[in-house]
Amino acid sequence: MANPFTLGVASGEPLPDGVVLWTRLAVNPLSADPARPGGMAPRAVEVSWQLAEDERFTQGLRQGTAQALPAWAHSVHVRVSGLKAGTDYFYRFRTSGGQSPVGRTRTADDPESARPVRFAVAGCQRYEHGFYTAYRHLAAERPDVVFHVGDYIYESRQSARVVRPLGPLPGETSRLHEYRQRYARYKTDPDLQAAHAAAPWVPTWDDHEVLDNYRGRGDGSAAFLRRRDAAYQAYYENLPIRVRPQGGNLQMYRRRTYGTVADFMVLDVRQHRDATTMLGAAQEQWLLSRLVTSPVRWRLLVQPLFFARRFVPGPAPNLRGDSWDGHQAQRSRILAANAPGLAVFSGDVHNAWAGELKADFLDPGSAVVGAEFVGTSITSMPPATDGPAVLAANPHLKFFDDHRGYLSCTVSREELRVAFRAVDFVDNPGAPVRTVAEFVTKGSGLTSENTSSK
Repeated sequence: MANPFTLGVASGEPLPDGVVLWTRLAVNPLSADPARPGGMAPRAVEVSWQLAEDERFTQGLRQGTAQALPAWAHSVHVRVSGLKAGTDYFYRFRTSGGQSPVGRTRTADDPESARPVRFAVAGCQRYEHGFYTAYRHLAAERPDVVFHVGDYIYESRQSARVVRPLGPLPGETSRLHEYRQRYARYKTDPDLQAAHAAAPWVPTWDDHEVLDNYRGRGDGSAAFLRRRDAAYQAYYENLPIRVRPQGGNLQMYRRRTYGTVADFMVLDVRQHRDATTMLGAAQEQWLLSRLVTSPVRWRLLVQPLFFARRFVPGPAPNLRGDSWDGHQAQRSRILAANAPGLAVFSGDVHNAWAGELKADFLDPGSAVVGAEFVGTSITSMPPATDGPAVLAANPHLKFFDDHRGYLSCTVSREELRVAFRAVDFVDNPGAPVRTVAEFVTKGSGLTSENTSSK
């Protein structure tokens, strides 16, 4: 067999005692044959794995085998348990066709730990819009964990703006083999592979993993539900998550806790959504309960969509219905929980924003109950946005920037520090990275450092 590790390796879903190790075998990653995703023959392949505390694989070695099955596009998800908390590990895979690159992962901190946590937030990475240089810089930072806030792929036909072409499948994806091929196109990128190999990921999805602006069961048709089933399966096959789809659904909302410092509550704003709710009743109840009862210092919501009110001057609609402005009652219930140490990490809009969360966004004197940090895109083109006008119309919003990049963050029991990291161009590889803004909160308002709002 030719080299089957063309899509790299990844790890994810860190717990204090374990992680998930991932790879997907693909000798021909862009194969268009539905019966042979990744160019693989329709038979099971045995894959061996190793994990150790050092890159030479001599200390604390763990190993085993897994079956890469054609029904799951020869993806491998190994749940490793019994590990030390807050510890770096290294892992690799092997088949008869060769050996994978080595990845670094890290377990979550012990429940009693007060150690600061370093994490990154990224999202929106349309392939044809540019190079993933930002991921190369993120990988170099070697954070404890990376959170991805959606639009890992774009299901759309190839954009009119093409920095680099999608290749053999430029049309819209709607069937399982097409989603598989689209993921393969993205995952052949060496910078994306480097970011996955540098740290464990905890991803959530937005809309483009299925269909632009979809919600819940879409139009309810059998055709849409088949499409959603295919998209959810391909998502699982290509990301290091713990659970498989069942019955056309995939459990996505969950929490990842780091010691006594941070509760990361990862939300699903698509699967359970309809005209009246963003999260659905069960997810909202789960979230509100955790916000109130968590014994951890910081409650950090990780989700795709702009959470704070954002009035956009100009022609109607001035509030964007696909954001949380389209579900203001549910947002108000979340803010009314008055959870201490609340911060929201978002994406979607392809620009960077920072702001304060208010008990009542229409009352300037209303209490500040948290902060929001909206990460820009890795590559996806931004919409035309008059940042200064939006800031002027929304006093609770404090910062705007239109570069591509990611968030680099450190949270301790004393403070949450968020750096907006940016590259100046994505139409060529190799852009340097810089910090365009840094914000600090101790649990209420924001303090800016080295910041120049646009």
